[in-house]
Amino acid sequence: MLTDTHAHLDFPDFASDFDAVLARAEAAGVHRIITIGTTVEGSHRAVALAERHRNVFATVGIHPGQAHETNPDFIPQLRTLARSPRVVAIGEIGRDHHRLPSILQPGPDADIATQDQAIKDAQASVFAQQLTLAAELGLNVVIHERDAWDDTLAQLAPYHGRLRAVFHCFGKSPQHARQLLAHNHLVSFTGIVTFKNAAVVQETARSLPAGTFMFETDCPFLAPVPHRGKRAEPGQVRIIAQHIADLRSQSLEELALQTEATANNFFRFSPSPDCP
Repeated sequence: MLTDTHAHLDFPDFASDFDAVLARAEAAGVHRIITIGTTVEGSHRAVALAERHRNVFATVGIHPGQAHETNPDFIPQLRTLARSPRVVAIGEIGRDHHRLPSILQPGPDADIATQDQAIKDAQASVFAQQLTLAAELGLNVVIHERDAWDDTLAQLAPYHGRLRAVFHCFGKSPQHARQLLAHNHLVSFTGIVTFKNAAVVQETARSLPAGTFMFETDCPFLAPVPHRGKRAEPGQVRIIAQHIADLRSQSLEELALQTEATANNFFRFSPSPDCP
């Protein structure tokens, strides 16, 4: 059995065939799906889905790309949502400097530099508040990091020993991964690992010790080969798992047992998937 540890089932991409998507996941041996909050409204939707479907669980959180547009009173709303027994982490939270104004509109513009800093400051504030909330509630965190490695690690450092993090959609080197493992954090691999040009992340997936990584689809994004360019869905996590098993010269069954134990531990699931 497998878990898709990072899906976006509340997105409109799944509105027309949601039940069929869940059925295909179950047929593929994916017995559990964690749907991820990215806004307050999306977190509400994620929790509602988890409360309606026994094989769906939720996280609640504000994506860094939404930080500068988030209402300042978001923490009480997330705290209330996180009281649901179907919520298993705070996320996805973090830092993302990939689409700053200076990158989208390069040039020596002082106003753009000011916009950059305002977005970075908003991300830092929203990230810090959510880390504090997670520590308060005794929940681990799902981290989104893109082009902001040092800033993300610097903000996470004060929470070492108080919570653990999984860096989702991990695409960096084994050396980067080991920086996280040194503090008992984890990484999670998406369909990117199946791409022909993904040599770095393939080497990371091949070399990490058992118990330090999980699988995800990040659906509807990043569908694995042979579905690349199409909508991803949770059942495709089996393709990702099989690809990594092949990279590691393991059987899928052995690797699935290892990653299920990792997911159970990180998200504090009962060993039984049939939670009411």
